[in-house]
Amino acid sequence: METEPMRETDFVSGFARGLKVIEAFGETRQRLSIAEASKLTELDRATVRRSLLTLAELGYADYDGKFFTLTPKILRLGHAYLSAMPLPALLQPHLDHLSEKAGQSASASVLDGTDIVYIARASQRRVMSINLTPGSRLPAYCASMGRVLLAALAESEARAILARSELKQNTANTKTDPDELIAELRRVRAEGYAIIDQELEIGLCSIAVPVDNDRGETVAAINIGAPAALVPAAEMKERYLPLLKETQAALRPLLRR
Repeated sequence: METEPMRETDFVSGFARGLKVIEAFGETRQRLSIAEASKLTELDRATVRRSLLTLAELGYADYDGKFFTLTPKILRLGHAYLSAMPLPALLQPHLDHLSEKAGQSASASVLDGTDIVYIARASQRRVMSINLTPGSRLPAYCASMGRVLLAALAESEARAILARSELKQNTANTKTDPDELIAELRRVRAEGYAIIDQELEIGLCSIAVPVDNDRGETVAAINIGAPAALVPAAEMKERYLPLLKETQAALRPLLRR
């Protein structure tokens, strides 16, 4: 069945601008003024003001006269996606089992633009300075699951995503050169796994593999994260890759396109 092409009159520009304003909020931008949101979204202040006041009126944001903050009601938007998508529910028991066997935290994510978005997680202990939960986002270029997901793309597409990414030097170990990253993605594609050695933050190592459906298409990634002081990057493959491969194999026949 062919998809009906979208007509210009079908596009609701006001709705699109409102979504852009919502996306301006983040882990380090929990409170925004109209001027700050305008700068982040590159929308004029009048448009941003109307969008923020509408969000406040509908209960999706609080306004103290200067700053806007999102309310818990905004989670309904993300919950609708997670509830409608069977993948997180299917992955969770497998992650729980994987985490229990490894004695470390296990997670699953999908690619969204230049980021990965966590869709399921089984936590043994907190290994990062930020608290990761379903819905959390991390830059794909320096995350083990991000590298697995980027490696599953055509190289031209992966390059385009890297070109749009803010390739920030998080630690002395972080790879930020696009050519070096492309070479790393080729290795990940050939070997079937990615290991990160304290590139996101000091003290964290992780190893990830792709989650493929029954047609061999990558639909997500799973990983195990561990404190570098307990499990150096050099030991991640031997300790955890067999467990990840076991989970990967168990999931594949369950994921039918």
